[in-house]
Amino acid sequence: MPLVETRAGTLAYEERGQGPVLILLHAALHDHHDFDDIVAALERRYRVIAVDWPGGGDSPAAVAPAQLSAALFADGLEDLIDHIGASSVLLIGNSVGGFAAARLAITRPQQVAGLVLVDTGGFIPMTRATRLFCRAMGTPWLARLVLPRFARSYMKPQSRLDRQILDRVIARAKTADGVQQVAALWRSFANDDHDLRSRAAELNAPTLIVWGKRDTAIPLSAGRATHAALPTSRMVVLNTGHVPFASAPHEFLREAEPFLKAAAGVRNR
Repeated sequence: MPLVETRAGTLAYEERGQGPVLILLHAALHDHHDFDDIVAALERRYRVIAVDWPGGGDSPAAVAPAQLSAALFADGLEDLIDHIGASSVLLIGNSVGGFAAARLAITRPQQVAGLVLVDTGGFIPMTRATRLFCRAMGTPWLARLVLPRFARSYMKPQSRLDRQILDRVIARAKTADGVQQVAALWRSFANDDHDLRSRAAELNAPTLIVWGKRDTAIPLSAGRATHAALPTSRMVVLNTGHVPFASAPHEFLREAEPFLKAAAGVRNR
C-alpha cells in the first residue's frame, strides 16, 4: 500500500477503481478493512481511497501515540488530499473519521463534493457527563481494562465482517501503543477543537448521516443532535451498532450510493 507522511504520522492507503475520488475513513483502533463489504460496489464508479489511521491496518504506529488527537487526524486528512492531488472529494467517515471528514468540509469547502457521516463525532453536545466519560476513557489503565467489553457493546456484531473487526480492535486494544493511542483520542474528544457545532453553518456540502441505533459508543441521541446541528442533512437510522456499513452493507449502500452519485454529479456539472 502507498504511504504518505502527514502531520498525524505515516498513513497507508489502499487505492481501487477510477472516477471521482471517494475517501473512506475508519474509527479509532479500526482499519480500512472495515469497508471490505462495500468497496467492490463503490470501486465500480469511484476512485476509492481507503485510509489507515496511525497504528491501524498497514499504517505504522505513531511515533508518540499518547499525543494523537482527533484534530491531528483531521490535519492528516488534509495532508493526504494534498498528496493525492484531488481537487474534489467525496468522503465516508465513521466515528473519528467522520469528524475529520466534517472538519475538512468546513475548512476546505471548495474541495468537498459530499459527505456520508456514520456514527460520527464533532457535533455532540458536550455535557459534563460527556466530558467526564471522555476523560475516563482517556485514562490508559482504565481504557485497557474496559475496551474489550466496550468494543463488543458498541459493535453489536451481526455479520462475519463485524466479528473480524471486533477481533482486530480487541487485539490492538491489548497493545501498549493501541491503549495509548485510543486513550489520547478519547481525551481529545472533550477538547474544544473537537466541537464543530459553532461552525456547523459553514458546512455546506451535501450531507447524509447514517447511524446505527444500537451503538453505545456514540448513541442515537448524539446522531439526532448531529442531524439538528446540520439541518440541511438527511438522516438514516439502521438496526446496527457503530459500524453500519459492515453490519448491514446492502442497506447502507442502498442509501449511500444514490446520495454519492447525486453529490458527484452536482460538483461535476
